[in-house]
Amino acid sequence: MREDKACNSERFSFGENWKRFLGVLNDKRIAEAEISIKEMLGVNDLRQKSFLDIGSGSGLFSLAAKRLGASVHSFDYDAESVACTNELKRRYFPDDTDWRIEQGSALDTDYLKSLGKFDIVYSWGVLHHTGAMWKALENVQSLVASGGKLFISIYNDQGLASKIWWMVKRTYNLLPNGLRFFILLPAFICLWGCTMAKDMLCAKPFATRKNYKSIRGMSAWHDLVDWIGGYPFEVAKPEEVIYFYQKKGFVLVKSKVVGKRLGCNEFLFEKP
Repeated sequence: MREDKACNSERFSFGENWKRFLGVLNDKRIAEAEISIKEMLGVNDLRQKSFLDIGSGSGLFSLAAKRLGASVHSFDYDAESVACTNELKRRYFPDDTDWRIEQGSALDTDYLKSLGKFDIVYSWGVLHHTGAMWKALENVQSLVASGGKLFISIYNDQGLASKIWWMVKRTYNLLPNGLRFFILLPAFICLWGCTMAKDMLCAKPFATRKNYKSIRGMSAWHDLVDWIGGYPFEVAKPEEVIYFYQKKGFVLVKSKVVGKRLGCNEFLFEKP
């Protein structure tokens, strides 16, 4: 597998974080993940559809696609993430031969060529962590079948703020585990302080954090760790991503952008 070698020594251990996330995963979170897929794709189910999950992470969205009726192929560069996805298959679809899970890289063109083409190619919050985002964006488009959909999300380019976050993330990964709390704590205050204060003033302490699972079934704490640690780290403006794929002949079906805020911009493209 090919991946950005210069960043390997500083790369965040995504799978270790997702392994802990599986400890809080429940039916409610899985249902929210299903809803997020259905809403963006504009479908009620994925029966008779092939679904490729690039960077499967915890395996939650591979599981959601499988529960919606798709045949699923999951892969991730991180061995622990592959193990997490395998664990969810063991829990929910242990004998299903229509869900394949492998270790692989979005930068490995030979590996990608071996996969074939899919009705839905899904990669949420992944390609900006490869160390070569634009190359990864180039590679994945070849996996979409004619008439198929490409559903991706990419970190929003906030200019100077993104450069500061790049330094925070790199520093976090260079620190020993025992010292990383000294970055997590101020980051938590920076990202959640105002929201939690607002909840307190409205006499609804921790309400936003408690309801966080309604956002794609995710966990506020595990997403925070993923955000602070997520390195390599690249960003793009929405118009850059849209123009990139339109040049490849893709049609933008839908997008959800965060404006000038921190977060991921979501895009759904169709290959005519």
